[in-house]
Amino acid sequence: MKPKQLFQGDEVLRNYFLYLYVNQIAMHTKLTLNIEKGTIEQAKLYAKQQNMSLSKLIEAYLQSLTVEQTKDTAVSPVVAALTGIIPNYSDEKDVYRQYQEKKHA
Repeated sequence: MKPKQLFQGDEVLRNYFLYLYVNQIAMHTKLTLNIEKGTIEQAKLYAKQQNMSLSKLIEAYLQSLTVEQTKDTAVSPVVAALTGIIPNYSDEKDVYRQYQEKKHA
């Protein structure tokens, strides 16, 4: 009997499910928090309105905190040196028109 050959799509699907398992199931850790009861109830209502669990809501919030911190410090020296070269008020059509007028004057 010949073994079933996988199509390329099957391999992609298998890798996707493996990724989901590793990132969504295997990497989670329980955390105990002491939060005021009223705050928890309000957070549960908000999470329900957003169609997500309270755990996912808190996880997303904590991730957003860490992303904001790394965003500010991740500017390379090259980007910092180039920042501000092009003025914010620049109108490309106007600049091009001025270039054409100067070129054909």
